[in-house]
Amino acid sequence: MVQGFEDLTQEQFETLKKAISWITLLLAGADGKIEKEETAWAEKLADIRSYSLPNDLMHFYQEVGKDFQEELETLLDTLPKDNKERARILTENIKTVNPILSSWNDDLAGELYKSYKSFAKHVAKSSGGFLGMMSISKEERELIELPMLEKVVFFDEDE
Repeated sequence: MVQGFEDLTQEQFETLKKAISWITLLLAGADGKIEKEETAWAEKLADIRSYSLPNDLMHFYQEVGKDFQEELETLLDTLPKDNKERARILTENIKTVNPILSSWNDDLAGELYKSYKSFAKHVAKSSGGFLGMMSISKEERELIELPMLEKVVFFDEDE
């Protein structure tokens, strides 16, 4: 098991990993179309996080990156093309993270919650606007805070 995640089952860990793909496609498809730039940026962001984070999340993102592209492709092939139905399914999938994070008595759960929200913001900013960056659509704005995730309170030395 990945460092810091030893208290979780393999199934729980896989759910937490898949959440990155679900978040990517939920935000990328919020405006009705999933653009290659958005999924490519999400893949790059997962890669950057795999070596730039100063804590156990770095190891988590290394694991995410191992099959992130394949996971996205599988989801794109299997999810409905209808935007509302796809969003509904992705939202329900993301909700499966809640019981894992709430039962995991570790500051890392809070860090991962915070990381999911940050990841969503970066995906939302990856298309539109000036040179294709920094524009968030109305639909993305409604999802960017990941309202389907229950807030995880944790100790953060920086706050």
